[in-house]
Amino acid sequence: MTIATPMPELQHRTVLLDEAIDALNLEEGERKNGLYIDGTFGRGGHSRLILSRLGPNGRLVAFDKDLQAIATAQQIADPRFSIVHDSFATMGSALAGQGVTHVDGILLDLGISSPQVDDATRGFSFRNDGPLDMRMDTTRGLSAAEWIATATEQQLEKVIRDYGEERFAFQVAKAIVARRAIEPISSTRQLAAIVADAVKTREKGKDPATRTFQAIRIFVNKELEDLEAGLTAAYAMLAPGSRMSVISFHSLEDRMVKQFFASKAKVPQPDRRLPIRAVDLPQPLMKLIAKIKPSDEEIAGNPRARSAVLRVAERLEDVVR
Repeated sequence: MTIATPMPELQHRTVLLDEAIDALNLEEGERKNGLYIDGTFGRGGHSRLILSRLGPNGRLVAFDKDLQAIATAQQIADPRFSIVHDSFATMGSALAGQGVTHVDGILLDLGISSPQVDDATRGFSFRNDGPLDMRMDTTRGLSAAEWIATATEQQLEKVIRDYGEERFAFQVAKAIVARRAIEPISSTRQLAAIVADAVKTREKGKDPATRTFQAIRIFVNKELEDLEAGLTAAYAMLAPGSRMSVISFHSLEDRMVKQFFASKAKVPQPDRRLPIRAVDLPQPLMKLIAKIKPSDEEIAGNPRARSAVLRVAERLEDVVR
């Protein structure tokens, strides 16, 4: 695998930094020397704070699909740290190969980093013109431009409606198909202009292209599929008493996290009239710990934090180590 050369870092502020790490309780007793997972290394804000709090025998394994993130991670000269170039959804199989079956805490930060958004060559932003790529991992899968060139109008509409929650999805899809019949849609500026013409009613303070760009990015990177698989894998790896911190940035992600945690914390109870002993009743598998949003001070210093939600849950079920 070829690793990208680190580029000059565009400014990135890690959202809910202390809150997410505090919630893991990694400084409690022997937990300081446990094994932790940072499922989305990004530019390393959370990973570096975890390492600063770990004991000498602790260990941190980080995951990321982005080659620039991998290049940044490889600059961390700490024997307790390792990085895996893959989605956090693969954590179970990736660590099983190292003989690891359970971990002491997991962090998932689901947002894209500021350097990814601000780098026009990545194609994530409608504010800066660049190639319409949008892939987190540029070594795999179709770019946004390649998918747009081949998707049917119905497929475009479904993705934009379901992943972008765009009520003008039909109009946007129709406009994309009409334009690509004239010329290839290969740049972010082209796509943003098409959407702007198709979306007649604009939300206050929000660019009309926001929802469409979000939808295509989510689809191209299989973000919701990864999240579903990643939550299941993370739960399976958590040791009893260990916690999972998940930071989401839009309603689709947060809804999935909320529903997953709830499904483990609230189990169906049998009819009270049935002769079942209390000890035999179904027991919850997780305990909901917290729901935290950024402070007004953090949002003032970093407006991109305003939509973030941190949810924390703890595994209760006894497992065999």
